[in-house]
Amino acid sequence: MGRVTERRRVIRIRGGVDAGARADTLVAEEPLEIRLNGRPLAITMRTPGDDFALAAGFLVSEGVLAEASDVRNIVYCAGAKDDGTNTYNVVDVQLAPGVAVPDITLERNVYTTSSCGLCGKASLDAVRTTARFAIADEPPLRLTPGLLAALPDRLRAAQKVFDRTGGLHAAALFSEDGELLDVREDVGRHNAVDKLVGRALQAGLLPLRRAVLLVSGRASFELAQKAVMAGIPVLAAVSAPSSLAVDLAAETGLTLVGFLRGDDMNVYAGDHRIALEAGAGTGAARA
Repeated sequence: MGRVTERRRVIRIRGGVDAGARADTLVAEEPLEIRLNGRPLAITMRTPGDDFALAAGFLVSEGVLAEASDVRNIVYCAGAKDDGTNTYNVVDVQLAPGVAVPDITLERNVYTTSSCGLCGKASLDAVRTTARFAIADEPPLRLTPGLLAALPDRLRAAQKVFDRTGGLHAAALFSEDGELLDVREDVGRHNAVDKLVGRALQAGLLPLRRAVLLVSGRASFELAQKAVMAGIPVLAAVSAPSSLAVDLAAETGLTLVGFLRGDDMNVYAGDHRIALEAGAGTGAARA
């Protein structure tokens, strides 16, 4: 759609002194309504682009989709505005014949947000009962700290819009050898992950059993949920995880790495996939 960035007038102040006005490049933020078979399902604030992948990835995390053939079509809804023009802010995911349409209720969907009011056990149970893929990387991935330490720089180098705006999150998929497979940017870190997972669904790559998911911010329960629902065995974040994210990782077998900064990192769950040299600590697997 070409609406990834927008220009706005800004007054610059440097050293406490007016340095003049200029146009500044900002990341675009617009609402996206996701409909399922014509029925409203969710609204998210996102950076326009990869909207179909975002919708598909969201439905993977909801347990609705598991493979590309589950989708008959994804379309923008025509006449989204009263005057009949299309805003490209409403998409409808049409399921293939025979794919069950879930009971879309507030109770079912509210757990997908990090601000939900449900208790931790209810949130964990919701993921366990809707997960379509088990985390089953056999043999298990073996990742060295050096490989993990190199991933944030590779992600940063691939963030094209961040270089222009400095105002959005990113998520990337890497191979077990550290190869960058895909990267998406968005104002919402959960949207960036949905775009990755949706693109993988469309390419017939789910479950992502040999992939590492890296996110540019913290690791919330919602992001851990999305990794589990896509069958991803490793989630790494440059910032902190939440307690519920750690609980979900421990319960499902997800490896969760936080505070990934340089050679330093914390492994909160799934340390059997981290290959340390002999004598390097006591909590993780040895190479």
